Amino acid sequence: MPKALITGITGQDGSYLAEFLLQKGYEVIGMVRRTSTIHYHRVQHIQDKITIVPGDLLDEVSLIHMLEEHQPDEVYNLAAQSFVQTSWSQPVFTGEVTALGVTRLLDAIRLVNPKIRFYQASSSEMFGKVVEVPQKETTPFYPRSPYGVAKVYGHWITVNYRESYNLHATSGILFNHESPRRGLEFVTRKITYHVAKIRLGLANELRLGNLDARRDWGFAGDYVKAMWLMLQQDTPHDYVIATGETHSVEDFLQEAFSYVNLDWREFVVQDPRFMRPAEVDLLVGDPSKAGRELGWEPAVSFRELVHMMVEADLKLLRDGGTAM
Repeated sequence: MPKALITGITGQDGSYLAEFLLQKGYEVIGMVRRTSTIHYHRVQHIQDKITIVPGDLLDEVSLIHMLEEHQPDEVYNLAAQSFVQTSWSQPVFTGEVTALGVTRLLDAIRLVNPKIRFYQASSSEMFGKVVEVPQKETTPFYPRSPYGVAKVYGHWITVNYRESYNLHATSGILFNHESPRRGLEFVTRKITYHVAKIRLGLANELRLGNLDARRDWGFAGDYVKAMWLMLQQDTPHDYVIATGETHSVEDFLQEAFSYVNLDWREFVVQDPRFMRPAEVDLLVGDPSKAGRELGWEPAVSFRELVHMMVEADLKLLRDGGTAM
């Protein structure tokens, strides 16, 4: 039975990846930080099938002990301070976790067992102020936030360890991927949750920032399969994972509100508080390399994704639940 360690297992991607690997017959180990408030709601339905272990990307000794004790075949590093807006108010912490945390984990792998296969969660935010459209593996990076800068560091340190120590280390440059498990701090889930509240008479407005920003949005459940496929290759390479389509925040609003027969213009208020100091205007990926070499392609369309998220939030609220 192959064994995989997932950092960030309680997040959106970690929960979908854990489900996927369990279906593939893996033993799944999930790393969590020791905090006063750990939320297991995304993995609650599989918690009896996975092993939760303590560890922290700020503490290399804890990572070494974790790898020595559990001896995974594959490590998926999904843990990060992953919210772009927060990276402006917590830039140093973002750098410590999202950038230097990758070095600590790679170094722990180098010391404990260099044969471990490693996946690094890179991000389309690394492209930032894009220099070409669409963005592919060879597109130069131009990050526009502390989060984007930290992800660039994590990406390049992965390349460096791969080339310097001959590690099977791969970065997946994932474009925006969403799901009903997305946190409320992200604009997509903020939209679908408020659409559901407005439809049910629980709210009457939605406050947002820039409506013109364009993103390449896919379904997180599709994207975790690409992560696994990368680590099954004989030779490690970096891959852009995307749909190849771009949609604006306004497009997302239109699709979400129309699903419940409402006009978004009657409820949405633009609020300067939600504008970024430096905006990323257009992201759209070219996933052709992943299609060629991994045989991967997205299964869920933009429209299906938005409808899935609105429907899930309607059900959550009707059942008396609260979003996390």
